[in-house]
Amino acid sequence: MIEISIDPIAFTLGSLEVRWYGIMVALGVTQVVCWMFWQVKRGAPISYNTLFTAALIGIPSAVIVSRLLHVLDRWEYFSQHPGDIIGGSGLTIYGAILGAALGLWIYSRVGRFQFGYFIDLLAPTTILGQAIGRVGCTINGCCHGIPTSLPWGVIYTHPDSLAPIGVAVHPTQVYEIIFLLLLFGAIFMLRNRLKPSGSLFLVYLSSYSVWRLGIGFLRQGTDFLFGLHQAQVIAIIVLAITVSLLVLRTRWVRVEERVNSE
Repeated sequence: MIEISIDPIAFTLGSLEVRWYGIMVALGVTQVVCWMFWQVKRGAPISYNTLFTAALIGIPSAVIVSRLLHVLDRWEYFSQHPGDIIGGSGLTIYGAILGAALGLWIYSRVGRFQFGYFIDLLAPTTILGQAIGRVGCTINGCCHGIPTSLPWGVIYTHPDSLAPIGVAVHPTQVYEIIFLLLLFGAIFMLRNRLKPSGSLFLVYLSSYSVWRLGIGFLRQGTDFLFGLHQAQVIAIIVLAITVSLLVLRTRWVRVEERVNSE
């Protein structure tokens, strides 16, 4: 078994505890913003003002919807502790992705930029951001798997860990990091190969949804509907939508054809 004894609290500022999870999420978001600015510098037809405003809208939208889904998932607790509803200690990755996408879509209606093109640019960097965030989850002990006797099971020993202390569990966070890196490679190679714009993001969403539906059976969590976790239910809904759109709209194109049509 693999032992993880790292203190999930990186440092404290007075009474404020800063966890490695928060640091890694911040790094993941920073990476996304830097990637997009780099794309614009390389010639992407998006103004810096549009990108800056998109960040101001997309990041808060991601946090709000992410927190909302977490509250709904833990409603039995939050209904008894309404004062804890507003906070950043519990977030969901689906909420972050869908919330950011919703905020950007609304902004695209006002800012009049190509939403599909924009989210296609976001797809690879979003995957990397998720992988960075899961490093924080690994240290934090959250999002851990169910107990296991497999030799690569992990045992958390630090008392501040959010995982059960001294119990070997599936390192589902590490499983997801590996999957995300593989998905990043696949998505990166598919750039400029799919049409219309937005298809690459749909491939990312559908692929990740298949993963979350499957890994949910190894992750510790609460039953949300029909014995499934909340993320698994959302995954089924997202899959139904994205696969339908991919089948009806998306087609493979040569790079030359894509360049000439845009």
